[in-house]
Amino acid sequence: MPSNKTKTRAATKAVRRARRGGLSTNLTVTLSLIVVALVALAIVFTVNRTGDDTAANAQTVVRDDSHRLSTAADGKVTVVEFLDFECGACRAAYPGVERLRAEYGDRITYVVRYFPIDSHPNAYTSAHAAEAAARQGKFEAMYVKLFDNQAAWGGQQQSQVDTFVGYARELGLDVERFRADMASADVDARVRADAKDGERLGVRGTPTFFVNGVQYEQDPTYEALKKTIDNALAQ
Repeated sequence: MPSNKTKTRAATKAVRRARRGGLSTNLTVTLSLIVVALVALAIVFTVNRTGDDTAANAQTVVRDDSHRLSTAADGKVTVVEFLDFECGACRAAYPGVERLRAEYGDRITYVVRYFPIDSHPNAYTSAHAAEAAARQGKFEAMYVKLFDNQAAWGGQQQSQVDTFVGYARELGLDVERFRADMASADVDARVRADAKDGERLGVRGTPTFFVNGVQYEQDPTYEALKKTIDNALAQ
């Protein structure tokens, strides 16, 4: 089927031919109106498609089941972090993130999403641990536990399941349920769904931040993130 752009060009050429051929004024006007109508339709189509793409992008950045460490009542600023618990750069950004969370509290919505890196031996296992803890209402506690202790378990070639089970025990979780959830297909699917969204959004490494749906391109330092958040709050 010809595109709107193709139809518009064809109609425009018809008008030009009509003028060269000395067609009646009425026919020329009619053809001109057709061109205007096609151009208007093309503009409406483009605007609607852009709006749809923006809405789809916003939905992909944050899902209804995404883990929120804080929620702003006014919904004005949402910060999303795609992370890997075994990533050294994520661990380096973590103190600044925690400082920002403490400073802004529920003035901003802070969302954590999984993006395990395949080259990290326990990236998926640690994400499974966080998701299994979330099933018992302890996502944030496990998030903190994993980053605070990354030096102890990160970079190990052997599975760290037992280490994470130990963390679950320290957090007072139902250990048997935690262990079963860590190994479940449902938890794995939940983690991979986050990673798939990240891929669609162009995430290539961690940490990757989005502020109000726009990918943050600067270094993930406290100062730079704070400036971006302040600018968003001021709008």
